[in-house]
Amino acid sequence: MKKLLLFLFLLGILNSCNTGVSENNKESNDSIQKIALKHPDWIKDKNIYEVNIRQYTKEGTIKEFQKHLPRLKEMGVDILWLMPINPIGKKNRKGTLGSYYSVKDYYAVNEDFGTMQDFKNLVSEAHKLKMYVIIDWVANHTAWDNPWVTEHPEYYTKDSLGNFIPPIGTDWSDVLDLNYDNDSLRKEMINALSFWVKQADIDGYRCDVASWLPIDFWNRARKELDEIKPVFMLAESEDKNIFYQAFDMGYAWNLHHIMNEISKGNNNAKDISNYFVKDSIEFPENSIKMNFTSNHDENSWNGTVFERMPESYKTFAVLSATVPGMPLIYSGQEVSLNKRLEFFEKDQIDWNSENNLSEFYKTLLNFKKGHSALWNGNFGGSMKLIKTNNPEKVFAFIREKNNDIVLIISNLSKEDLIVDLDSTLSENNFKELFSDKKFQTKELKLSAWEYNIFYIQK
Repeated sequence: MKKLLLFLFLLGILNSCNTGVSENNKESNDSIQKIALKHPDWIKDKNIYEVNIRQYTKEGTIKEFQKHLPRLKEMGVDILWLMPINPIGKKNRKGTLGSYYSVKDYYAVNEDFGTMQDFKNLVSEAHKLKMYVIIDWVANHTAWDNPWVTEHPEYYTKDSLGNFIPPIGTDWSDVLDLNYDNDSLRKEMINALSFWVKQADIDGYRCDVASWLPIDFWNRARKELDEIKPVFMLAESEDKNIFYQAFDMGYAWNLHHIMNEISKGNNNAKDISNYFVKDSIEFPENSIKMNFTSNHDENSWNGTVFERMPESYKTFAVLSATVPGMPLIYSGQEVSLNKRLEFFEKDQIDWNSENNLSEFYKTLLNFKKGHSALWNGNFGGSMKLIKTNNPEKVFAFIREKNNDIVLIISNLSKEDLIVDLDSTLSENNFKELFSDKKFQTKELKLSAWEYNIFYIQK
């Protein structure tokens, strides 16, 4: 009902919505049981931080990264997503060090990163700090020298001549595609997933190219993992069907691309409004999207936030933390990471930037936790868009939950604007998060790319 009410309200504001491109899946949508997934209660107000172990420190080890936990805790980070920690294949390896996503052994830790005990110590220390750890899982393909290639060749996809092949349609020459028509493969992959929950007490997984696998595999895996402990599952996917039984959260890729295009001047604020109209009617009510301005793929292949969003990176970081969904921070963003990190080579993050954003992110992350209106999924409040006198340049909305009210007004343009809001909100009760600015519904001045977060002071 909440989704329907939101849609009807937004439909009165907007004339049209964009058509998104859904990802392919091997299971028919008609066969999916639309069961509302129950999220672990602990994720209600959380954020997520992606950890690139190789590039994080000079040593590139788990032990050295662990030294950063107190700093990240102080910044307000909750969930640590570690890029794959498994050994990397050597056969047909790309570059000197290879891709994290070419897994040689699902049951081991990459010796370049440390030992299994190092990893267990990291998880234990994170838990002591009331942080959570999920690891990146590559279930779609393996390295050429994974033992399964010789021990279980039946696990793999073959061409018409019986040859092993990389995933079709990719240039991933360092990996071989797995065939999920084989039930023995499914059982072994679930055994491997269960291993890390049982042995290292991790809290869940980020699943690489999740929609390239059958949904019924993920549904089965989630059920078996939850029998060990309630887990948190993140899919690299924006397929709506993953949210029903298997995954708590997916990627907000479409929103991210819109933000990039607005920064270039190719899209505008209306495109974001249209995105949320479409999202509100297409996705399960309790689904959660991961909002981001960068991640490992964007940084390495498409550019830093300073390349893609040179003037608007903070504006869209604010939106990522306040629109429905969970905000992501990538390694080094808190110190204005301003280079594309090499993917197959050593390329350490420079932690001595003059433009340190740690306090900026700390303010945002703690504000989200302190305001139930901004919590994740059904734990938070729905979004209600507010009409303005300039809908192509100003994005304004309100979220409310249990008498907690948060109002966000953002100028998504390079121009200074005078904004009028079509709202009956009282002007006297709001406080702005980053300044002493007073809220007003008429003639509110916004400089280029300015963001305002107004809230009722408790």
